[in-house]
Amino acid sequence: MTATINDHKNSLHRDPARGIILVVDDNPANLQVLSSFLDRSSFEVWAARSGEKAIQRLDNDRLPDLILLDVMMPGMDGFETCKYLKSDPRFQDIPIVFMTALSDTADKVKGLRLGAVDYITKPFQYEEVLVRIEHQLQLRNLTKTLIAKNAELQQTQTQLIQAEKVATLGHLAAGIAHEVNNPINFIAGNLNFIEQYVGEVVDLLQLYQKYLPNPPVEIQNAIQTKDINFLLNDLSKIIQSMQSGTDRVTEIVSSLNNFSRHREAGKKLANLHEGLESTLLILGHRFKPNAYRPAIQIIKEYGELPPIECYPGELNQVFMNLICNAIDAIEDIQKNQNFEEVSRNPGVIRIKTEAIAERVILRIADNGSGIHEAEITNIFDAFYTTKPIGKGTGLGLSIAYQIVVNNHRGQLTCHSKLGSGTEFIIELPIR
Repeated sequence: MTATINDHKNSLHRDPARGIILVVDDNPANLQVLSSFLDRSSFEVWAARSGEKAIQRLDNDRLPDLILLDVMMPGMDGFETCKYLKSDPRFQDIPIVFMTALSDTADKVKGLRLGAVDYITKPFQYEEVLVRIEHQLQLRNLTKTLIAKNAELQQTQTQLIQAEKVATLGHLAAGIAHEVNNPINFIAGNLNFIEQYVGEVVDLLQLYQKYLPNPPVEIQNAIQTKDINFLLNDLSKIIQSMQSGTDRVTEIVSSLNNFSRHREAGKKLANLHEGLESTLLILGHRFKPNAYRPAIQIIKEYGELPPIECYPGELNQVFMNLICNAIDAIEDIQKNQNFEEVSRNPGVIRIKTEAIAERVILRIADNGSGIHEAEITNIFDAFYTTKPIGKGTGLGLSIAYQIVVNNHRGQLTCHSKLGSGTEFIIELPIR
């Protein structure tokens, strides 16, 4: 060794927060000297005399910032230990620096391919050891910072897109509702007068028939040709049908207004069932049967829910995203089936609500294509999508997660099995 601990003990500045180093070496003398040196260099040092002991030492809540790993050890050698650590997601980001007396390039390449970041050659040059450790720790901290900044930028981007989509969707729904509302009110209001006027005309005709039972031949021929009785009866039915139609349009306009909640700022007490019903009404065309499949069934199991303090427009967007995903999943599994197969197992979306303690729970489940288990952990990440290119942006679930978790202090979880459907569970505090 070209340097001793005493050569450095007076020149090293002690920093109480330099990091944790795990030293793994089967040679007690090397372990002791290196541990003492690092300790005097203001690192917290953990020691292990074998690969097995090192793995056991890592099995706790705290993890080291760097591992110094001897290559030549009995039992589980350094290469095997490195391979094991890099295969475990809990440890794979910890930088590993091999310590070895081997100078064979093939051994060094093997270690680097297994995931090691550097080599330290025995006998140790302690200044070199210290510089290499500091360099790797600096790289790791910079990487962590970059990852955190990238995640922060993605979250900010998602929030901006979310805000823009909420605003755009709200303005669009509100604009449509406003444009439709005036003419439909005009039609609905005039239908009442038409019904009244038609009734008066019918009464007048009946008076004519009563006091002039034998009209001229020309009038009798006209009555027979026009089938006046049928016209009068059918006219009443037409007016009733038009009233039903205007009532339906009025209901849709009301739902659009409820969905957008464009006039409201800040949190409000809201009935979540109204938001669900508005969303289902707006998406009604997607549930209808077509040439390729029967209608998608909607099963509602609504419990007693109190009004909750929330941003109603944002939650309506969550309902829209989750129900649209359910429809897509059902259509995805049905596209490979013929009509007869689909008819035997039609698409079903089940919506269940309940209140437990101080929380409300909403479940939206489908019997669609499901999600692969390996993908479930990523589905709420921004720009991650399981849909084909061009069909999904990877933002719907990410925005839903932001709204539920960040904006409402709730929880959004997913349970799914490939080929067996998916269930999303929303938990929200009542206040």
